[in-house]
Amino acid sequence: MFDKELLRLIGKERRYVVYAVLLMILSMLANVAITAGICRAVYLMLEKREAVAYLFPAAVVMMAAAVRYAAARCSAAFRDMLGRTVKGELRERTYRKILALGTRSTDSMSMAGLTQISLEGTEQLDLYFSSYLPQFFYAMLAPLLLFGICVWVDWRASLVLLACVPLIPLSIIGVSRYAKRIFAKYWGQYTSMGDAFLDSLQGMRELKIFQADAARQIRMNQSAEEFRRITMKVLVMQLSSTTIMDLVAYGGAAAGIAVSLVGLLKGWTTPVSALFVVLIAVEFFLPLRALGSAFHVAMNGASAGRKILALLEKKEPAWGKQEVTHCGLALRNVTFSYDGTRNVIRNVSMFFPQRGMTAIVGESGCGKSTIVSLLAGTARPVSGTVTVGGAGLDQVSRNSYYARLAVVSYDSYLFNDTVRANFMLACPGVTDERIMQALEQVNLSEFIRENGGPDMVIAEDAGNISGGQKQRLALAVHLVADKDIYLFDEATSNIDVESEAIIMQNIRRMSQSKCVVVISHRLENVIGADCIYYMENGAVREHGTHQELMARRGGYAALYNTQKAWEEGYKNVNSSIQEESR
Repeated sequence: MFDKELLRLIGKERRYVVYAVLLMILSMLANVAITAGICRAVYLMLEKREAVAYLFPAAVVMMAAAVRYAAARCSAAFRDMLGRTVKGELRERTYRKILALGTRSTDSMSMAGLTQISLEGTEQLDLYFSSYLPQFFYAMLAPLLLFGICVWVDWRASLVLLACVPLIPLSIIGVSRYAKRIFAKYWGQYTSMGDAFLDSLQGMRELKIFQADAARQIRMNQSAEEFRRITMKVLVMQLSSTTIMDLVAYGGAAAGIAVSLVGLLKGWTTPVSALFVVLIAVEFFLPLRALGSAFHVAMNGASAGRKILALLEKKEPAWGKQEVTHCGLALRNVTFSYDGTRNVIRNVSMFFPQRGMTAIVGESGCGKSTIVSLLAGTARPVSGTVTVGGAGLDQVSRNSYYARLAVVSYDSYLFNDTVRANFMLACPGVTDERIMQALEQVNLSEFIRENGGPDMVIAEDAGNISGGQKQRLALAVHLVADKDIYLFDEATSNIDVESEAIIMQNIRRMSQSKCVVVISHRLENVIGADCIYYMENGAVREHGTHQELMARRGGYAALYNTQKAWEEGYKNVNSSIQEESR
């Protein structure tokens, strides 16, 4: 009927459940008092008592009505407070968990899935905790309390009513076995459709270029149709369960009323007692009937809750408490696997001094970006250690390490906000003068100044600036951050030659006082590196300066010569085209 594991998500807010249930019980008792007052008035009417005799039952009815109103309002307030508090805390915990896990550690759940769980999932849990959970405990207690009252009025009818009450939970349990499977599929299909939609939006340009948008539309329609079908199954299940519970509830109440009326005819109960049972009979079933109505909310909330629990229980990368004082990095005999079966990094050892530029190169898929993830702490090795200042990452403080670390990649994110706001994320107290100095270093100051200065708004996904300008602006933001360790993961990928030259010039300047690690597919950019690691198939094959590696005539030299020949050929072809156009 309810998931005990989900109670862990409430924490100390369980007291609101207790308060809400107690107030709901008080409201029910007030309703019994109202019914008793009405029955007393009917008795006085049959006895033809004087008008003054009606004052007491009238006062009881009025006071009970006031108590019932106040209890209902307070119960609703506590349930609302429970839902809002739990929802806020869950969103905060989910967000912090995602931050703690790191991007590589949440790869089992897509970005669309994470968004749906943290938003829609917590909304469903709000309804589960605020509506279903208090109603569940109230529905279990209310029939027993009513039986304890009614048994003194007509024990035969009370036994029949109490005996019929369990039929509603039994019908709910019967439906729940089917409903769990339905709601698990519902959430899976919901997340899948969100993934497909987000994926299509992000790849809209490519879909248009390759004229594949019509084919993708068909796939989206199929996904939407599958979601529609599972939604219809959910609705059918809800309507069927409602019909069953209505039959049980009103049938049970009718059975109790029938027994009471038979008792009236046979003389074992009085007319007033029979009236009381008739008026109160439905109260035996209404709490469970309301529980059944909230059942689909509970199943949906439970499905979302289990996904949130699975996320919150994910093992976080281990961090310690030691402060980082020395920023030299190292990988010592590191092996890493994403899926636990295939090692993408095998027994790799690398050293990155506190000052200087170290490059990691190799063909696509050799493991370069995985090294960045390991150095950034978002991935942890299967064996071996990643160290900073001689201490393993699991020994140092996460905040201390990240306070000294910056990762600049080809897809560094710029927020849909002003230039100033983007800089203030890296350095909250940064001045406009310092912003313009950083922009001057990356040759963007004139462009930004002409377009509104620091108040210029960057569009979503930096859509109002070029790719080269985006990456130069991201670099300027990191320059203002003034970190001790900079990891450049293909930071010059897919940009113009001018932007590439500016970025590399800044990287070389930074390497004079910072620990700089550069990953680049273009070897011309790393010629001046203090040390170059050449990788093949997840292992380091060669390392040394550019001159040393070229003298060995190994894999690095072959790759460099191939690139050089290709670039020379491209320049010659481009020059020929320009001459012909003249």
